[in-house]
Amino acid sequence: MTLLAKEPLARSRFCKQPLILWIVFATNVLAALPVDAQSADLGSPPTASTSPTELSVVKVFSTRVLPDFQKPWANMPPSELTGSGVVIPGKRILTNAHVVLYARQVQIQDSLSGDKILASVETIAPGIDLALLKLENESFFDSHPPVEVSDVLPKEKDQVLVYGYPTGGNNLSITKGIVSRIEFRTYQYPTMGLRIQIDAAINPGNSGGPAMVDDKLVGLANSSLMGTQNIGYLIPAEEIQLFLKESEGGKYTGKPLMYDEFQTLENPALRSFLRLDSSVHGVIVLKPFHDGPTYPLKKWDVITKIGDTSIDDQGMILINGTRLWFEYMIQKMTPTATIPLTVVRDGKEIAVTVMVSPDCPRLVPFLEGAAPRYFIFGPVVFSVATDDFLEAILGSKESGQLLNVLSWIGSPLLARRSEELPQVGDELVVVSSPLFPHVLSRGYSNPQFKVVKAIDGVAVRSLSQLVEIIRDSREAFITIEFEERWAETIVLPREAALAATDEILNDSGIRNQGTPDILQVWRSKGN
Repeated sequence: MTLLAKEPLARSRFCKQPLILWIVFATNVLAALPVDAQSADLGSPPTASTSPTELSVVKVFSTRVLPDFQKPWANMPPSELTGSGVVIPGKRILTNAHVVLYARQVQIQDSLSGDKILASVETIAPGIDLALLKLENESFFDSHPPVEVSDVLPKEKDQVLVYGYPTGGNNLSITKGIVSRIEFRTYQYPTMGLRIQIDAAINPGNSGGPAMVDDKLVGLANSSLMGTQNIGYLIPAEEIQLFLKESEGGKYTGKPLMYDEFQTLENPALRSFLRLDSSVHGVIVLKPFHDGPTYPLKKWDVITKIGDTSIDDQGMILINGTRLWFEYMIQKMTPTATIPLTVVRDGKEIAVTVMVSPDCPRLVPFLEGAAPRYFIFGPVVFSVATDDFLEAILGSKESGQLLNVLSWIGSPLLARRSEELPQVGDELVVVSSPLFPHVLSRGYSNPQFKVVKAIDGVAVRSLSQLVEIIRDSREAFITIEFEERWAETIVLPREAALAATDEILNDSGIRNQGTPDILQVWRSKGN
């Protein structure tokens, strides 16, 4: 699946033509235009033929500065991308999170003006891929009315119009299609939500553009299926309404879910193993989220109902003629923090209540727009393994070979990527960069991408703890052990590494030895 705004802008084949041809081309075009058209004011009021929806759709220009995850003290060069957005009630503009994530500057432009207007990100939710923009000068909204956000899901085969600014031109584009299917799927793990599939042509640049049925917004374009034609996806209005409601306090807290693991109840032998009556239908709890005695769900429980809604053997429920994964009901039942379930356990039907939460702490988390944390000691750069870091290194041209290497050496970066957080504060500490060239690193193999197991024999559970161990050590040598098979142990003379750190930072043009939170730990005892 491709996030639409992440694709590079298409280059016109005319870009390579000599300048003189451009001058001739421009002169001929201007000469052919009426005088009024040559001098038209791009910021002129809308004409009678401009629909209210067209007035509400804007082009979004985003200047992003992404972190360099292999050099966590630095950023990548600025990059430009464009997407789309739509004016909604409350004098705000709705777009996709991936259009403005890590943006240093955001501008918007309507379909009738040549002027770009500065905007800022008010709320962003990468998990569900939505963001709200606000304008300092709200007079823009006087002539750009908000669209009405639908209160109901569209039906399959409903005709939709998708508005936006895809690559290939500068003017507003409108494509037409139908709703193909509606599902409850994962967006950015673990966030789940409704998703609408349509067959209207949507392309890079359409991200954040509205999809309309009967002049009401039913969804926001956010992705397309790579390698296919006319398979695009919308974030439905129901998800948008939930996002807007949760954002009223200024910060989006996320969508509550269950984090247990489930298995379908389709296999006849499985039913016999569980001694289930033929009338029992539901989904099996394969691994409860917690294994403590007080947790209400146990392994091999069969959840037959969520609230009063029956669950079938594939874990699906029927809502207005559409089959959806049963966890969809959670967002219909919240804002309560618990949900009622009917469970068959050891042949008996019981009622249980399960806590739900928007947070599922992961050992390898998403940064969601934050900067990576790091610490430099001598020639070694320590950082924290995040999903963003893995996406960056595994998305490179050499990703296939790297993936094979990480798998062969048993890297926790792969084996523990989806693991839940064992204890609060736990992290995987990784060497993000090659060793800096220095006499202290002579003879050692490159430890880049390896996960730190122990410092001076003490198991490492977080970057802060690693810094504390080095800070408080009075040993002559610092030993660094790694989790992977065949990984060398790095031994550094402590005093020499301390002295070499400033020299390495100066030679490499690095301003800070670590991120502020880590330096606070490092300096807390005067080092």
